[in-house]
Amino acid sequence: MSTRAVHTSRSTSGARPSSTGPSSTRPSSTRPSSTRPSAGRRFLRAAAIAATVPYLTLKTAWLAGSHIGIPDGSVLLEPGSAFFTVLNALSLVMDSSVVLLVLVLTRPWGMRVPSWLLISPVFIATGLLTPIVLGFPGQLLLRGMGLGPDEAARAAQPPFLDPWVFNVVYPGFIIQAIALAGLFVPYARERWGGCWQGVLGPVVPPDGVRGRFPSPTGVVAGAAAAVASVVATAHLYWAFGGTAGHNADQIAQYSSDAGTVSFIHAVCALTAAAGAVLLARGGDRRAWWPLGMAWTGSAATLCWGMWMMTAVVGGDPGPGERTTTATYLIYAGQMIIGLLAAGVTARFLATRRAA
Repeated sequence: MSTRAVHTSRSTSGARPSSTGPSSTRPSSTRPSSTRPSAGRRFLRAAAIAATVPYLTLKTAWLAGSHIGIPDGSVLLEPGSAFFTVLNALSLVMDSSVVLLVLVLTRPWGMRVPSWLLISPVFIATGLLTPIVLGFPGQLLLRGMGLGPDEAARAAQPPFLDPWVFNVVYPGFIIQAIALAGLFVPYARERWGGCWQGVLGPVVPPDGVRGRFPSPTGVVAGAAAAVASVVATAHLYWAFGGTAGHNADQIAQYSSDAGTVSFIHAVCALTAAAGAVLLARGGDRRAWWPLGMAWTGSAATLCWGMWMMTAVVGGDPGPGERTTTATYLIYAGQMIIGLLAAGVTARFLATRRAA
């Protein structure tokens, strides 16, 4: 990933929805099936908490003034780098919330937490962790095949963090992602199973006239697909070494690591759009996998678009490092895709819950 980005229990729901759509679903129980989580869920909880230790330790040390893992000449050591201090504090709070989140997902009182208060951090965690889960192993694989960054690309990169920092922190993020997924899926099945089990069901425009007008949800999903086609094309172009829309520093610093990051962003954008379109179209498909595509893709595209936009807007690059207009537009496009696909996902879930 970008070096500047360091930052089951059994369902208690009612009858399964029939092929006629969501009208046959029944609200699932919000009572926990037991007062003590299974051994597997306790293991995942412990793994997630333990995996936060390296990152939280480094962030705490940096906020306390330590330079561990920061090489001489790094932009992090420049005078007046308050922006990075704020980012360090924010990311410290975000990773600390993982501890609270796994407790919510494994304790009986977690079933009483308001839905919006739980869904928001889970969505953000999904968005920030998914590209790392996909990208970091991909980078390691390419390096193992001898396709990693060459000496020219390494020399062109300005000092930021020592390489060992990423090798310590990113595996922790991957463990957190796996553990959170393993805890959230059974929790969601128990609490909201009726909303995402069964088939997608029919889609009827608000005026009740079938086939004449697309539904508003369909229009939003189509817009997400249109923007995603542009954003994904640009990212794929950059992933394979394209230089248009990049400044001189970006061109000089291109490597297989940067290409992997762009490729993953393209995949996430297309996944978000495809999931949104499938949800909007309805039909006899099982609901869980289009919903999973829309959820994961929209979260990754929106959160990383916002994170990278914040980094380029809040940073203080030199004259030769000015962010290009194309970069701004692509990050904005990622945010738009994420918002549109997330809107379709929210509408789908709200409709299913009401039914």
